[in-house]
Amino acid sequence: MFYSPIKLYCLLLCTTLFMYGTFAQKKIVIRPVEINDVLINPGIGLTTFQMFNGDNITPFHDVLNEADLKVFDKSEVQTNTNHPLTSIAYFRIQWRFIEPEPGKYRWDFIDGLLTIAHKRKQTLMLRISPYRSDDDEAIQDVPDWYRKMAGPNMNYPTPKWLINPEDPRYAKYFGAMIRALGERYDGHPDLESIDASILGSAGEGGGTELLTEQTMKNLMDPYIETFKKTPLISLLHGKKHIEYLKQHVAAIGWRQDCLGDLGYWAAEQNGWTHMYDYYPQTIVEYNMQDAWKKAPVSFEICGFFDSWDKEEKYSDEQVQYIMDQSLKWHMSSFNGKSSALPKKWNPMMEDWLKKMGYRFVLRRFSYPATINQNGKLSFETWWENKGVAPCYKDYKLAIRLKSNKSSQVFITEAKIKEWLPGDNMFNDAIFPGPLPQGEYDVQIAIVEETSLDPKINLAIKGKLSDGWYSMGKISITANNNNNVVK
Repeated sequence: MFYSPIKLYCLLLCTTLFMYGTFAQKKIVIRPVEINDVLINPGIGLTTFQMFNGDNITPFHDVLNEADLKVFDKSEVQTNTNHPLTSIAYFRIQWRFIEPEPGKYRWDFIDGLLTIAHKRKQTLMLRISPYRSDDDEAIQDVPDWYRKMAGPNMNYPTPKWLINPEDPRYAKYFGAMIRALGERYDGHPDLESIDASILGSAGEGGGTELLTEQTMKNLMDPYIETFKKTPLISLLHGKKHIEYLKQHVAAIGWRQDCLGDLGYWAAEQNGWTHMYDYYPQTIVEYNMQDAWKKAPVSFEICGFFDSWDKEEKYSDEQVQYIMDQSLKWHMSSFNGKSSALPKKWNPMMEDWLKKMGYRFVLRRFSYPATINQNGKLSFETWWENKGVAPCYKDYKLAIRLKSNKSSQVFITEAKIKEWLPGDNMFNDAIFPGPLPQGEYDVQIAIVEETSLDPKINLAIKGKLSDGWYSMGKISITANNNNNVVK
């Protein structure tokens, strides 16, 4: 039989395409519909401060020096007054409260905080502060037993010091408490991060640059050597301090106080402000511009939201500038001290929260309409991270095949922590094994690996009641050559 060149070409092409499954396999392409909701996700957004979701306590105690767990978690209704729900509860606790006697620690209090955080669907961001120096009350001091040992407060190089940090006993005893903290809590699933403090009022690092190198190391080593799983974040106080951390910690995050200072003390400080004269210069000087790619950036408000409005009288443009700058610095979380936001700024707040940290939109998901039993289910995905940072938790992208009679979850090799802002492509395959023949719903979720519980809300429609997202249907058929995915 004679074939024309065109017919012969078509015959060969069709044969080749059939061999490689193009005709044998119909591909389903899903383009999920994006949503514009504010999403509450792990490790990002606003934090509650010295309280949990639903507590609605009047903001109190910049550093807890005494507290009763009964103060917290009194309401079953998890709503915050004039403040969004959050995934993080930030607590600062004073050394004297945690170690009232040498070597005797109030782990019961921290255990209680972690229990409440879990119940409130939050994680605990924690700082143990050595003392406060802007109040002469004894209750703001180092522990009584240490004050007795160290002697009276002297005239130190900075008013931020209440003790001599060069006294080796300070690193010995404060460091021992931090080591014990790390040995007990490192890797705890409800511990978001440790805000590493070593000295200064409220642990904010005042005078870190005055320390000898050996003392600085002695104070930092307890954190470095015991917190191997729970992320460490540090204030940007002292370049040598940050350089030492970067040398010994695989991924070091950072935080700064007083976001929003456009002139709180400018009249007293020759015009100096945090926003214009400290943050950008220090981030560059310390070479921390890219730290966000591996570890979180967190800020704390200067004053309160209402003081921005009533005392500083910030315009909408100034508030927008503050928010835009924080996003430029790739902020993941923000401690607004649980203060109420003026309603006129709600639209800006919602837009801010949609960009803070990560925000995953699944743009495209494709897979074959049919596979055979024991066959390979290849899939392709295109994700867009519309936030300003990655997710720093080691969650997993999972696929679930579910029918009326059978359900199975498959963990993929996707590296969620590497999904930086912008486009991220991930193509892979799973092998469902000998699942019963029939039609299955294809579902996806970003899960915690051991529990397989969905952890991240995606910015797309299709979320099911159990947190998974439905993509479409797939048929699993009996073995035959026409259904083998090459």
